[in-house]
Amino acid sequence: MKTDRESTRIDANKYSHSVSTQSIGRSISDSVAIHRSMIFGVLAKQALIAESELTPKPGLVDRRGSGAHSDLSLALMRKSAIAIQPFISRMAFQAMHQQPSAHLRGTLAATGRAAENAMLQVTNGSNTHKGAIWTLGLLAAAAAATGRDELPLIRGRDAASRLNSDPISIARTAGLMASFDDPDHEWIRLRQAYGRDGLRKNTNRDRWQVPSHGQIVAQKFGVTGARGEAINGFPHIVELGLPTLRVGRKMHAREPIARLDALLSIMAQLNDTCLLYRGGKVALEAAKHGAAAVIAAGGVSSVRGRELLFVLDSRLLELGVSPGGSADLLAGTLFLDAIEQHQTEIWASETDERELTRITNHLSLITSPHTDPSFEIQLGSVGAAYL
Repeated sequence: MKTDRESTRIDANKYSHSVSTQSIGRSISDSVAIHRSMIFGVLAKQALIAESELTPKPGLVDRRGSGAHSDLSLALMRKSAIAIQPFISRMAFQAMHQQPSAHLRGTLAATGRAAENAMLQVTNGSNTHKGAIWTLGLLAAAAAATGRDELPLIRGRDAASRLNSDPISIARTAGLMASFDDPDHEWIRLRQAYGRDGLRKNTNRDRWQVPSHGQIVAQKFGVTGARGEAINGFPHIVELGLPTLRVGRKMHAREPIARLDALLSIMAQLNDTCLLYRGGKVALEAAKHGAAAVIAAGGVSSVRGRELLFVLDSRLLELGVSPGGSADLLAGTLFLDAIEQHQTEIWASETDERELTRITNHLSLITSPHTDPSFEIQLGSVGAAYL
């Protein structure tokens, strides 16, 4: 007869389950994927905030004010970036170790649309980062898809050091992803004119969709737009933004100056659909020629370059336009730069509030009808103190 102690004894073997090495490895691999995805989301958010806070930018929201926008502010840009972060992480997770395909493209597009909805909700309908969601979502997904499979801490390195850090490889993979049509939302790309009231029917879901600003501009002006930039492997990032950023640092320029020069190098070459939509060819040429002039003068680190930067800013404000496409690509540049440098943080450029007040007050003179002819030189000196 069994004693009470014997009857309550638990047979460990009866309740144990064999755990294979394969299942353990899969669990760890999932944890690594989640961790990496979170890194990408954080970097995307920080890249967007760093771009927004970079000051002074021509026509764009920065720490001086709203630029050429009436519905945007720096605080709103920050809120938008925070709202977007989890969706960029989700896109990275969805693409982890996946090959570019139509199915993956559709999955990423659905998450991108959810990110847009979240953005519009926190901004009360203002389009703060629609283009940036496309750019950073693709780049994060591509970086995740091309990452290596090593597990964390096995060789004494953190997870970020094992991400694929080659910007060109990441950009090319992003291009392959972008080359597939979104089966649920993309317009069927026919050469015929739009349907009734400027709308075209989506045959996949039998509904009518309004074209995006980029799609309207692409057809009207014959430019490739954001999708073309992606399909071509983000050339304005890997061939202009990143090299300019590296050169600036190599020349020991302060980080805000290196970033501003990177922005201007992109502006000088990009057929920015934001500019075309709001101001047509006049606005685009003003931005491209103005940015090229700053670069030719030695960049923002030179006195003449600073003078021309503020002249460009004044011109874009006069036209009521901003180079939003270039800003999105600068954010993409900062994102890929951080991955290349194995960084898990992107710091926004610090500013001196007193100098910010001074420069804002001086810039208000630009719109004054009594502006002194020598103001351009005075403005350059103010910019020098600020930067």
